[in-house]
Amino acid sequence: MKSHHRFAAWLLGLCTLALLAGCATGPRITTEADPRADFSSYRSYAFYSPLAIEKHGYATATSEATKAAVRRQMESRGYVYDAENPDLWVNINAYLERRTDVSSVPTVDYAYYYSYRARAYFAVPYWGERAHVYRYTEGTMNIDLVDVRENRLVWEGVAVGRVSNLEPEERKARIDATVAEIFARYPHRAGAAAQAM
Repeated sequence: MKSHHRFAAWLLGLCTLALLAGCATGPRITTEADPRADFSSYRSYAFYSPLAIEKHGYATATSEATKAAVRRQMESRGYVYDAENPDLWVNINAYLERRTDVSSVPTVDYAYYYSYRARAYFAVPYWGERAHVYRYTEGTMNIDLVDVRENRLVWEGVAVGRVSNLEPEERKARIDATVAEIFARYPHRAGAAAQAM
């Protein structure tokens, strides 16, 4: 009987550990590139106007921090900012959505029955499920690179992850880290052919 309780406790602990490990990961990053694009021909960039992240027509602390993080990533790859005649437009979008996750954990409990024939109590297990509801905010950030001459999207990086209420400095650090993670999957440098990954 004790072994059943130990197994149930072990199973519950394992499920909790898996759930916490899933929460500890960073954002999910996906990227997509236009196979027809000649990335070696791009040397300069500018921000698209109006930026999707500034949908109300004005800059915010978050949009300014995001633009600064994108600038650092683009310039570290050799691209030059040119507001008048860029090769690439950079557009940034970010939005939040409320999400709900429901998970269930199997549980075992015991009912005790008295057997008149054996003149003893017997434990009879029965299985059930315990439901857990998690509400959280999910954030999505898109960074688009658009070929100015052809007005065509040539590369897109998307980060999706859980968002917490953070202090301004923590938020800026999170934005920097997310933008860096997106650009870590951008294999190009200004004026150079892509290297094999």
